[in-house]
Amino acid sequence: MTTIAQSAARRRHAGRTRLSAKHREWIAGYLFVLPDALGLFIFLGVPMALSLVLSVFEVNGFGGYSFVGARNYLRMWNDPLFWKGARVTALYAAMLVPLLYVCGLGLALLVQRTDRFNAIMRSMFFAPHMVSLVVVALVWQFMVVDKIGVVSRLTAALDIGGISLLGDPNFALITIVLVSVWFLMGFYMLIFLGGLQDIPRQYYEAAMIDGAGAIARFWFITLPLLKPTSFFVIMVSMVAAVAGAQAFDIIYVMTKGGPANATSVLIVYIYQQAFGFGAFGYAAAMASILVVALMIVTAVFFALTRGGRFHHEQ
Repeated sequence: MTTIAQSAARRRHAGRTRLSAKHREWIAGYLFVLPDALGLFIFLGVPMALSLVLSVFEVNGFGGYSFVGARNYLRMWNDPLFWKGARVTALYAAMLVPLLYVCGLGLALLVQRTDRFNAIMRSMFFAPHMVSLVVVALVWQFMVVDKIGVVSRLTAALDIGGISLLGDPNFALITIVLVSVWFLMGFYMLIFLGGLQDIPRQYYEAAMIDGAGAIARFWFITLPLLKPTSFFVIMVSMVAAVAGAQAFDIIYVMTKGGPANATSVLIVYIYQQAFGFGAFGYAAAMASILVVALMIVTAVFFALTRGGRFHHEQ
């Protein structure tokens, strides 16, 4: 009897300690995410923390550190070039994000059918994203350079010459934005394409039976059901634009922030202060403010869209 009672107790104890299927799924999910989370912590979190610490020091570039408190932040507040860079960054993001959304979605709608021709078109549109940004910038710089560039010769042939796309402050940033869109639109095309393929075809068939045209189907079916994908695209492109993830390479090769700081986004100005003038503490302070600005923009966007769910009245 004692043995039977002990066996029953062990079975009850094992039943209490056995994880449910839901908990096992949670654990498996966290284990899959863990390597990426560790990578983000090591390669992003730790440098961000070190940058925040470095921002209250003055560094001479030769190993000398001196504590200056908030002096770097006060210098930033009184630096007109910092505020110029902030305005250029905001303008760059304001132009880039809508253009990427429209171009990415437009290309996805163009090539969403699954046939051989559209497969070739997808590859062609995505091909620029597989090329180094430095190579892209060099090629476009050669194409738009004054007088000898292909674009300059074309504008001269159309009798609209005299425009310096990289030398005129009124056109330099627009040129950078267009090059960025050309480089990135294939990537966002694939994201939108995945969202389009998740929309059930039955919705379109029912709308066509009811007499809905192409514009009505796009407005009342495609756009509402693409809201999660739209949230992701806008969020990623906005963060990349403000942080200068792709802008730095293109701007540094094509204009180096000129002319007259017309293309000097914050990330370029931070690089110049750190590696051009050796002001590592000041550059760290600006980088810390940029991170805080990104966090605020992200939080506001999440709040406005309710985390990408876009609730609406039924």
